[in-house]
Amino acid sequence: MAGKIKLLIIDDEIKFLDSIAERLEMRGLEVTKATNGNDAVEIARNDKFDLALLDLKMPGMDGKQVLEILKKEHRYLEVIILTGHGSMDSAVDCTKLGAFSYLPKPYDLDKLLEILRQAYEARLKKKFESDQRRIDKLTELATGSSPLGILRAMRELDDDEK
Repeated sequence: MAGKIKLLIIDDEIKFLDSIAERLEMRGLEVTKATNGNDAVEIARNDKFDLALLDLKMPGMDGKQVLEILKKEHRYLEVIILTGHGSMDSAVDCTKLGAFSYLPKPYDLDKLLEILRQAYEARLKKKFESDQRRIDKLTELATGSSPLGILRAMRELDDDEK
């Protein structure tokens, strides 16, 4: 469905995952669920998401590992940690790894929705600033380069986006 915020939720607690997904879908988000880190990484590689909601403690690949991979591979993805096993140290670690926010379980739905809104705004701002830099670069090239030089530069800018 076009126009909806695309959210990936990763949590190994199936009942919790289904419950939060349903609550967020009822509020207009397009939700995809993953029950482990490996699946989440693979799903994110095959589809684009605006936001991710990530549990820390999961069997196999833990939340910090998933966070590192998602932030490395998806430039504009904002990740919110939602965990029942949090600590100040893990909150600091996750923030250093690029998490947008860190919330404890049980969560307050209104607070979660506000954090999701803020994260989406941050994502849009990053994307806009990146697009603006690309436009500025193209404008600069267009005024001082040959058509072939412009095409080469456009190709480089396009490669940078991947």
